[in-house]
Amino acid sequence: MKSVVTRSTKQKTIVQAILAKLEKFQSAQDIHSLITKSGEKVGLATVYRTLQNMAEAGSVDVVAGPEGEALYKACSTEHHHHLLCIKCGKTTEFNSPEIEKLAEQIAKKYKYSKTNHTIEISGHCKDCA
Repeated sequence: MKSVVTRSTKQKTIVQAILAKLEKFQSAQDIHSLITKSGEKVGLATVYRTLQNMAEAGSVDVVAGPEGEALYKACSTEHHHHLLCIKCGKTTEFNSPEIEKLAEQIAKKYKYSKTNHTIEISGHCKDCA
């Protein structure tokens, strides 16, 4: 992950406040709508730019939605993976020593020196199954 220095702005603070309340991944448009409903004024382009900068800095996670759109959520800062419900959008973070070991084995097999990986498993949560 590359190191990105971002300055603190009112707009960034507003986006961060909305992200802190999210229980599931949301699109930039949805986040913009939530900001507008809260009475704040931040342009959609600013929301996109802020989310992209936060993703590059590692302070927000990004996954691909069912239509391929980028979805954003503030997650734990430790390395983790996601289970995503394709019906209700529920997200569960998980860690797996088995996946970490497998990633290392695959990298070694193909002579890669350093690995970074993302695992997203989509399906139906127990409530939607």
